[in-house]
Amino acid sequence: MASPRHFLTLNDFSAGELQALIDRAIEMKTEHRAGTARPLFPGKVMAMIFEKSSTRTRVSFEAGMAQLGGHAMFLSPNDTQLGRGEPVEDSARVISSMVDIVMIRTFGHDIIERFAAASSVPVINALTDDYHPCQLLADMQTYQEHRGSIAGRTVAWVGDGNNMAQSYINAAGQFDFQLRVACPAGYEPASALLDAYADRVQLVEDPREAVAGADLVVTDVWASMGQEEEQKTRERAFAGYQVNAALMAHAAADALYMHCLPAHRGEEISAELMDASDTVIWDEAENRLHAQKALIEALLNAAA
Repeated sequence: MASPRHFLTLNDFSAGELQALIDRAIEMKTEHRAGTARPLFPGKVMAMIFEKSSTRTRVSFEAGMAQLGGHAMFLSPNDTQLGRGEPVEDSARVISSMVDIVMIRTFGHDIIERFAAASSVPVINALTDDYHPCQLLADMQTYQEHRGSIAGRTVAWVGDGNNMAQSYINAAGQFDFQLRVACPAGYEPASALLDAYADRVQLVEDPREAVAGADLVVTDVWASMGQEEEQKTRERAFAGYQVNAALMAHAAADALYMHCLPAHRGEEISAELMDASDTVIWDEAENRLHAQKALIEALLNAAA
């Protein structure tokens, strides 16, 4: 039996396949709103393994599987102990023998890699400490819906060099845009990743330099899950890195700004931008549902 296809980072799909996912997500969104969508996968079961809390990820995957005609099984941190007692590989063998697809939100990226290696069904990365590829599908869908192709554009990342920043680095290669990353010293993305994408990614400290003329400006919380004890230290380090109207004035006239949510209004992004009538942040959040349905469809069809 051939090994199943997984989606652990954006690099698990080709650039053409990723674009096809975005186009299909837009199509599925249209069908959903028109009431013409069909249950494509009746009886299919997704295991949703959460070692980190979630709102958008759980709702979007659970609703998505229901809309596809299947069922999503929620496994909270209290229900599973990946690698704590039972080896990750043993959990993967057992769980994947009973379901059709697995979604995991966990800490170390090595955990999901080990799980996928032992799984007999497709595995989706719904966030690790290193990458958040499903959010990038939603972000790329949102940009295409509002501004057309992102190829050849300039994107600015402002804030922590976290899993979102690192997925944006992958996206720069896969979706053919230039990326400027503005981080305080000591909070940069992984150096190996920056080196690998040196032709696509420029690292700067000044947010205004990163945003100058940019077509898209993206940010995220300064302290991610598991870093709450660093909040005060990070607030001091990231002072001056807020995405607000003054910073957006340096971007292109028709620039969009995005945030994967949840947002800390008044910290990494101003309340003014969050509440603006023309913000695309809420479209971006909804698009998690449709982009992930397109991804689930592709993975289940590949496994058929």
